[in-house]
Amino acid sequence: MGSTQRSARRPRGRASATARDSTLLLLLVCWLLQTCEPKSPNASKPNILLILADDLGIGDVGCYGNHTLRTPNIDRLAEEGVRLTQHLAAAPLCTPSRAAFLTGRYALRSGMDNDEYRVLYWNAGSGGLPANETTFAKILKQQGYATGLVGKWHQGVSCASRGDHCHHPLSHGFDYFYGLPFTLINDCDPDKPPDLWVSVAARCSRYTRILALGVLTLAAAKLSGLLSVPWTVVGGAAGLVFLFFITWFSSCGFVRRWNCVLMRNHQVTEQPMDVESTTRRMLQEATAYIQRNKDRPFLLFVSLLHVHTPLVTSEAFLGRSRHGLYGDNVEEMDWFVGNVLRALDENGLKNSTLTYFASDHGGLLEATGEHQQLAGYNGIYRGGKGMGGWEGGIRVPGIFRWPGVLPAGRVIQEPTSLMDVFPTVVQLGGGQVPQDRVIDGRSLVPLLRGDVEHSEHEFLFHYCGQFLHAARWHHRESGRLWKVHYMTPRFQPAGSGACGDQHLCPCSGDGVTQHSPPLLFDLSSDPSESRPLSPDSEPLFHTVVQRVGEAVARHRGTLRPVPQQLTLGNVLWKPWLQPCCGTFPFCSCRSDDGDSSSQEPAP
Repeated sequence: MGSTQRSARRPRGRASATARDSTLLLLLVCWLLQTCEPKSPNASKPNILLILADDLGIGDVGCYGNHTLRTPNIDRLAEEGVRLTQHLAAAPLCTPSRAAFLTGRYALRSGMDNDEYRVLYWNAGSGGLPANETTFAKILKQQGYATGLVGKWHQGVSCASRGDHCHHPLSHGFDYFYGLPFTLINDCDPDKPPDLWVSVAARCSRYTRILALGVLTLAAAKLSGLLSVPWTVVGGAAGLVFLFFITWFSSCGFVRRWNCVLMRNHQVTEQPMDVESTTRRMLQEATAYIQRNKDRPFLLFVSLLHVHTPLVTSEAFLGRSRHGLYGDNVEEMDWFVGNVLRALDENGLKNSTLTYFASDHGGLLEATGEHQQLAGYNGIYRGGKGMGGWEGGIRVPGIFRWPGVLPAGRVIQEPTSLMDVFPTVVQLGGGQVPQDRVIDGRSLVPLLRGDVEHSEHEFLFHYCGQFLHAARWHHRESGRLWKVHYMTPRFQPAGSGACGDQHLCPCSGDGVTQHSPPLLFDLSSDPSESRPLSPDSEPLFHTVVQRVGEAVARHRGTLRPVPQQLTLGNVLWKPWLQPCCGTFPFCSCRSDDGDSSSQEPAP
């Protein structure tokens, strides 16, 4: 009996052992398949390459209808990716537009938009992107990404002391920075007429005269016995006026040295910068960053200096285009983009990289010189840079490419915003958008992939400084796209489409016309905004205006008071904040050429 039981148990034991062996073998095979099978480059987090042009008009690019400027690399990007035809900047100027791009929020929410002082004027101002704002770089860095910025920043440097770097890129999630903490301006090129000096000095000179007149009036009242104020008060007031004069005069007299500097991380490497070599240096830095980080997920924000005045263009591209210096600069920009894309190809990263190309706002129409226009072409769209409502100031190129994930050659005509880049890249990088604040951008992932037909934006709001100039309503059921204008700039001369008597069109005051009832356009049939509708010509006029007004009221209800970053006190030059290579005020240094291999521009 015992032997029978033992013999009967043996097969079960052998079966159990066989089953265990089979299970182990199956697990081993599965493990080998998972670890040895080549992984798709799209299976993990993508690299993210964001390329943002400066002042580029939507009509300057071949894939948006320009047949006389050569932009083959940007055009190829569109052929291999998704092109957006209604891509909109959140503001018509550099500083507020880029603040919105970085944070996914209208610039008013961070105090980075203003009426009188609409951009940062100095590296040594105390205003800038607040520390409590969250950029996409900060979130992606938390997700293990290398985060780099090459090019223009224009979001401030320091707050209270030269070394606090509270507004610096490295304080906003980037772990590497090379470029201009400010922006490119005419003053950076010693061969061009000054730009900032003219605008700032004229205003500060007027303020000085007003203050000096006030002091003289105070002194006269003291002498005549009308006021019994101590002479110490009069002297103190005169001293403050003199200090104000010395401050602005000394800053404006050295604009190139104070503002035209290059930094690597926190260190000033070139002061003043050599504009002739800047394009080569930026390209070296961008391609080297890709090479250094090819084995890990990276975010690289290439913030181009092209095509902002003074249109510094390499000799190899001068005279090549059919549109003068501006056209030459556009074609050099395309060459630059092509070299960055080639770096992805050479490192085997094309299929594992989401690439994005856009402009921060529309082209500047008021820039002219030597009997030619020196700035962008905004196609069929009315207006340009600085104009918060007209399409030409805010409608920009927008291209996404991710081979194998996004359909090649697709065109999307839905309203999208530069603010949408924030939630889009955060989602793709595995992060979460902040839940403690309003995020105005919407992830474009479903729209880009073709999973949904419509953009999430039913309404978008268009500011000029702190003034709401226009709002749009995308009525999805009918497909009609309504645009309501509450204010528009007064063009000088009338009908010119620009403010030729000023550097930029104003946002308020005598320089704008307020419309009551507002102007109404149907962009779906009139994208150039040339035929305003009326209650007689459009039966839905009052319904549309009311509906948009209700949306504006809801939107305005989400705005909260925040410290303003672009006040006079924050934009004034402060010597104790001036980035300096050497001992202030003797700031001077030149970069060496040994940090990267030379890449000379070649057509």
